Amino acid sequence: MLLEINPDNIDQRSIDQVVEALRKGEIIIFPTDTVYAMGCDLYNKKALNKLATLKGIRLKKARFSIICNGMSDLSEYVKNIDRPTFKLMNRSLPGPFTFVLTATNEIPRLFGTNRKEIGIRIPDNPILTAITEQLGNPLATTSLHDDEDEILDYFIDPYEIYQRYDSKVDLIIDGGYGNLLASTVVECVDGHVEILRQGAGILEL
Repeated sequence: MLLEINPDNIDQRSIDQVVEALRKGEIIIFPTDTVYAMGCDLYNKKALNKLATLKGIRLKKARFSIICNGMSDLSEYVKNIDRPTFKLMNRSLPGPFTFVLTATNEIPRLFGTNRKEIGIRIPDNPILTAITEQLGNPLATTSLHDDEDEILDYFIDPYEIYQRYDSKVDLIIDGGYGNLLASTVVECVDGHVEILRQGAGILEL
């Protein structure tokens, strides 16, 4: 199903429909401030397993990131953030970055794994902001493409995404054309900052 949502004039009924789908354990594709991504309710184990299956992996091997509504959501999922890292994140987010941080015990519990780190996204996208605010908890998310793949038109055009993925996922949000650049991945662990992948975001250290 393709659901059009105008990011400049968001219809609350559409957000209600998306959140209802997420709570039912459905997989959705959505726009971010970079490329389109797919994801599910972080707290729905059935959906998490379904998302992993779509990527051709087992859940405990998945490296999903989570999309939070804001910085205030982080304490449940990442361990104490030192002041320099907090300041770096605070001036970069919302924005086209994935910050890899030390995970709390909540992350291994949710994913059934011994993961020590988790990628955090707070995209600058009003559709996602509305969804995560109403859902009340983060989304688990992964890219449509594999990291080795070139990002082609069918990853940025909502109609092309619909043609390719309609039979694989439950709901696709058309929020306009996406970006050809993925997020910049920044690892912030033990006081060390390293750019693991340069993408759309330019980090100001």
